[in-house]
Amino acid sequence: MKTNLFRVFNLTTVIIFLSASFVFGQISTSSSGARGFEPDNAGEAKINQVTTDAGIHFKQGLLLLNDGRRPMAREEFDKAVEAFLMSNINVTTNAKLNNCYNQMLDTIYRIEFPSQQLPQIQSLTLTCGWNIDNQLASNVIKLTQAPAQSTTASNDQNLIKPDAVGAQAEFKQVGFSDQVFESNGDELAMLPPELNQEEIASTETPVAREEYQKIEFAISNKSFGFFFHMNPMVQQYINYYRGRGRVTMEQGLARSGMFNRMARHIFREEGLPENIIWLGQVESAWKPVAKSQVGAAGLWQFMPGTGARYGLRVNGYMDERNSFEKATRASAQYLKFLANRYAGNWELAMAAYNCGEGNVDRAIRRAGANDFWAAYPYLPRETRNYVPNILAVILIANNPNYYGFGHIRPLPQLQYELIRVNPSTNLATIAQLSDTTVDYIRWLNPEFRSTVTPPEPYTIRIPAGKGNNVAAVLRRSSGGANNLVATTVMQQGTNVQPVALSTKKVTSGVYSTPNSAPANAIKGLQVVTVKSGDTVAKIAARFGVSAVEVAQLNNLPSIDSPLTVGQQIRVQAK
Repeated sequence: MKTNLFRVFNLTTVIIFLSASFVFGQISTSSSGARGFEPDNAGEAKINQVTTDAGIHFKQGLLLLNDGRRPMAREEFDKAVEAFLMSNINVTTNAKLNNCYNQMLDTIYRIEFPSQQLPQIQSLTLTCGWNIDNQLASNVIKLTQAPAQSTTASNDQNLIKPDAVGAQAEFKQVGFSDQVFESNGDELAMLPPELNQEEIASTETPVAREEYQKIEFAISNKSFGFFFHMNPMVQQYINYYRGRGRVTMEQGLARSGMFNRMARHIFREEGLPENIIWLGQVESAWKPVAKSQVGAAGLWQFMPGTGARYGLRVNGYMDERNSFEKATRASAQYLKFLANRYAGNWELAMAAYNCGEGNVDRAIRRAGANDFWAAYPYLPRETRNYVPNILAVILIANNPNYYGFGHIRPLPQLQYELIRVNPSTNLATIAQLSDTTVDYIRWLNPEFRSTVTPPEPYTIRIPAGKGNNVAAVLRRSSGGANNLVATTVMQQGTNVQPVALSTKKVTSGVYSTPNSAPANAIKGLQVVTVKSGDTVAKIAARFGVSAVEVAQLNNLPSIDSPLTVGQQIRVQAK
């Protein structure tokens, strides 16, 4: 996540916009779960835990920055900010948290974009009560003063090198990427990582060959929801993620939790194999505001032209390529189009997603076969690496325990409500009524380019539990005229009911959790009692469904999770 460091929280604007006679009354008395402005809305222990967690990540960011590992430092600084944002504590109502949070944002910004105003790291540590060595703080401050020094590229990062080392003296390091000049907010490397000799050679061992055969068997058993040809390159990328790329995989698996269910729901609605969602990890590392050096943006890295084909608007008010739901829907529709174009060949569909249909069509013609591995020599180098990279991520994500990532716990799914508001609504108003900050509202709505919603009725995301309260206040503030406000609650799960737009009342549709529903409440859902010798794969084969889907439906970590005799397993029969 690229955290927005410019904070706008103008209470005066809210008071002018709304009548003071009812705003605070609505907030303090609402039955929708609003906390109001009670000073004890979070215990001291929880407050201390938030600052402690943020401090751990901030200090780690400084250490990585001091070692010259700027992209990894950025990840830690992002986590420090997320410790506050994901805490469910209204930072503005607690002086300790508010001062620490504000000063940390300012310090990170001054580190990222050096100027004559140096980052006040020592002052921050006193405000937040952190234990950060003065020498470390001084070293980082010096990095914001001196021109960038010569940098040696690591095996798994792409650095832009000037023709002469001396040329670097003209540039000051800006941002947390490794290039020696400002990159206009670029967040992603241009190419997938190149494999080294060790990763390539490690597929020749007896253990690797046995693993290869197991993967082939799982593919033939339809365990992943779609067919692909196994190739040694896929296993080589697995080796990459077990070694040099471990941190990348760990971070991706963790961040996927925020968007996994939403993406699965949309892909399933569009008729796509759910495992194709892992394309999002390779594209953006699950960062909604990720940008590439060629202008692609969002979770699914749409270029402006392709995004426009699928209804994603880019203008002065918004960039819907950064939207959670709209961009995910557009990605699913584009992938569906590509899969149909290549007769259900998902390897070719993913290749075209990366380099365009034209390049893939030409490669197929030159190869004389509608097959990715036959067309492989004629594809762009990035695409040759891109497809086996995604397949490796899918294999790891489906069996993290086996591949050494069982310790990773995905972040909780984002909990928010969708509320349709009138044109040009100030986000400060929404933040005030939601008992949160403009920062968090913008974090939930990364498609917005300013602190005002577009000049049209628009659906925005607000913290869970606040929808009815916010809608009621906004309705009263407009006197019932031109009122288009409505809300829909989004909770964990996948089945959404329609939202009724009404000028008289708010109608909510709730996302329900399938696993908590009675067996007869979901069409085709059956409950199976595990017998001796049963495995997830065997049960799935018995009903002709994907083993991965059975594992997911029952909250099992992988298709290899052990089952106990008498255990109840849900199966969604076709």
